[in-house]
Amino acid sequence: MLDNSPRGTIVIENLEVGMMRSLRKIVTDEDIEMFAQVSTDRNPVHLDDAYAQDTIFEGRIAHGMLTAGLVSAVIGEQLPGHGTVYLGQSLRFLAPVRPGDMVTAEVEVTAIDYTKRKVTLDTRCLVDGKKVLTGEAIVLAPSGKFD
Repeated sequence: MLDNSPRGTIVIENLEVGMMRSLRKIVTDEDIEMFAQVSTDRNPVHLDDAYAQDTIFEGRIAHGMLTAGLVSAVIGEQLPGHGTVYLGQSLRFLAPVRPGDMVTAEVEVTAIDYTKRKVTLDTRCLVDGKKVLTGEAIVLAPSGKFD
């Protein structure tokens, strides 16, 4: 299941502090397997039930960067959206995401430098209302001005 806010672009001239966008997605076994394939991260904690049972997680978990990728999807598709360039992202992983979890990725504008087109975003992912990832992104937002 994928539930998104409207996609598109909010240009720098129309951004305001406090704007927020989100998406919701159930993380599936197939997502985890595809991420392992693409990233080449085949850590058995993500792919092997028996192995993962003997870890601190007591079961398989999704890759942290798969979860972080949902934040990237909100930034690249919704806020600011198409044409956005990532300059930096901090991440803090607070809890595991497991196959079958519904993840809500949220992005909120916290600061805007209109002259440099730089936007600071609070980023977070939640499962059942509990934060599993937090961070901050700095992006270059697209402009509606044509010089």
